[in-house]
Amino acid sequence: MKFVKGGAIALVALLLVAFIGLATWEPFFASESEAPEYREYSAEIVRSEYGVPMIYGDTDADVAYGVAIAHSEDDFFTLQDVVAMSRGRYGAIAGEEGAQFDFAYHLIDARGTAEREYPKLPADTRALFEAYAAGLNQYAEEHPGEVKLAKLFPVNGLDVAAGFALRQPFFYGLGNVIGPLVEGGELRREFGPDIPGFPRDGAEDPKLDRSDEQSSEDVAHREGLVLPVGEEADHLGSNAWAVAPDRSGGPTVLISNSHQPLRGGVAWYELGVQSGEGWHFTGANFPGSPFPFLGHNENLGWTNTVNRPDMADIYKLEMNEDGTQYRLDGEWRDLESKTVTLPVKLGPITLPIRRTIHRSVHGPVIENDKGFFAIRYGGMGELQQLDAYYRINKAETLEEWQTQMARMAIPSTNFIYADKAGNIAYVYNAAIPDRPEDVQANWRGVLDGSRSELIWQGTVDYEEIPKLINPASGWLYNSNNTPYTAAGEGSDLDPADFSPVLGVELKQTNRSRRAYKLLSEVEGPLDRAALERIKNDKTYENESYVAEMFDALVQLDPPQDLVEARELALSWDLIADGNGDADAITLLMIRDYMGAEYNNGETPDIEEHLREAADHLMTHFGRLDPPMSELLRLRQGDVDLPLSGGSDTLRAMTTWTVEEDGRLSLRHGDSFIQWVEWPADGSRVRSESIQPFGAATTRAQSPHYTDQMELYATERLKPVHFWEEDVRRHAESTRRVTNAR
Repeated sequence: MKFVKGGAIALVALLLVAFIGLATWEPFFASESEAPEYREYSAEIVRSEYGVPMIYGDTDADVAYGVAIAHSEDDFFTLQDVVAMSRGRYGAIAGEEGAQFDFAYHLIDARGTAEREYPKLPADTRALFEAYAAGLNQYAEEHPGEVKLAKLFPVNGLDVAAGFALRQPFFYGLGNVIGPLVEGGELRREFGPDIPGFPRDGAEDPKLDRSDEQSSEDVAHREGLVLPVGEEADHLGSNAWAVAPDRSGGPTVLISNSHQPLRGGVAWYELGVQSGEGWHFTGANFPGSPFPFLGHNENLGWTNTVNRPDMADIYKLEMNEDGTQYRLDGEWRDLESKTVTLPVKLGPITLPIRRTIHRSVHGPVIENDKGFFAIRYGGMGELQQLDAYYRINKAETLEEWQTQMARMAIPSTNFIYADKAGNIAYVYNAAIPDRPEDVQANWRGVLDGSRSELIWQGTVDYEEIPKLINPASGWLYNSNNTPYTAAGEGSDLDPADFSPVLGVELKQTNRSRRAYKLLSEVEGPLDRAALERIKNDKTYENESYVAEMFDALVQLDPPQDLVEARELALSWDLIADGNGDADAITLLMIRDYMGAEYNNGETPDIEEHLREAADHLMTHFGRLDPPMSELLRLRQGDVDLPLSGGSDTLRAMTTWTVEEDGRLSLRHGDSFIQWVEWPADGSRVRSESIQPFGAATTRAQSPHYTDQMELYATERLKPVHFWEEDVRRHAESTRRVTNAR
């Protein structure tokens, strides 16, 4: 009996030791970064009546330090997620979902890229990143109770740069290559026009299924989590417009209407910066960046939409029997392999999960049941984007701006540009692989990994990618559509002028169809009133997936309990303005049809889809035709507001969380909006903007947690204070921050 009792005590003790070990191993196992070399920084943070910070400093580095402090004051919660990603430790915070990011971090060698490339950046660019890291470290040290993970700080500029190396490739869809490969699925691709020897989707070829069916919800956007994939991963998107003064009847106009998650690591954070070294810019960045990614300075501005060129190639490797070598040009080469530990938090414990990472001369390698597959993608191993973004922040002319764009350093995203001189421009920016066109290969399929001639080097030249400068129409737009519709009839680019090997997408969105139609129909000036009507348009064209859904409804012979729902859906006027009886039921139905068309997915079953929508409405509203404003909501804290707009309308309400009460709480769609005008008389630039919630998205006690919601829900903008006298006249608070010892 004593033996049994003693054994039980020993077992309990052993389990306790194991529990303590699993609960505490990760911080001890994690490597610590060195803090940046000490340098004194000083910045002034002046916040507007809406809490938006303008950061002043003598030097650009002082400003970057202040950016980190200001953003930490508003959203240190999310900034830590980004820092954890840049260190390969996000799984210790977010569990299994976070570990997926950590796997990608190791797979694409984000740390190795930063270690190789960060020291090569110009000294002034590195100074920005070191100063930004110093600001994060100072905030963490002064607020230890907010720190989520032991040994997460200090960080340095290289850590911040590693975060860029991790996230950028996923904005053009690398996750939609890695995901199916990891799962061993079939790969299907669709990009440009038919090319001899380049089969379309469904052609007989041993390809991986490269459909973008991994939605943003499935791959990444897990309700507020930081996502290394971009808006294209599902049916997400952005809108952008530029109008020349001759066409507007007054100012040069730039309208930025980016669609990003409303929360999390790729949600926009609005800010302004001004230094004694000539850096003066207002716009927005993502957590983890010392500079804005879009916005305007005194002379010029730009905004972005995600594009979807063919940026990645896949190679099937011929392996030896034990899987340690691959054949290249008739010779065997060793496959680089290393084992990494992924921390996976499960409740109070963190499990150490071991995974093996492979690499060949092609790039990262994934092993699945079908063999070993290598990936090579545009911008792989590069980090010059950090310098390019900084330089375009400070560009003063179209020529200076284009000089930076021509570096092809920013791997992807369309740029819509406008400036004080009246120029407008559209650049289909993408570091597209410089694939040899004289080699017989199916670039849309899985390539032969044993042929070194298929391993391209570098990217195409800037002259080869689509771009439009000052079109005759006087206007430009993009809504995640093909670049061959951008400026109207007579001004658009001709696809025949561009190599099909570039893999430029040909798809349209409903937003594109509407923008093109509405812009083309305006005979007079594209003035403020006309542009506001276009930007807030809520109509669907009866084409593509919309027509497909209606055709399916017409052909459906519904069971008796769905007759009323079918008739209601068929009565829809195609306008998601909340005024029609069918707006709610079609809102619930149309998004999946859009996603299937946009991502080459499987078309929903109409009867099943109709039933789901009808059941949802009857369960939660007791009727099939509640006002859409009762269904679609903007919610934060105790503020709960009605919304209108659709998942692919120019007033975009893209994805949502279904709450317990059946309401749809918006989580992705119109996010940071900025309207910029350079007056024709040469007077100073002026702009307005809006965010869905407020400047302090995760600070529930802040007055700026929800103070922009009413404006956003009612399609209004607030003033941007760019000029110092305006900033100080509207200042809610002013404080000096420094790390002086």
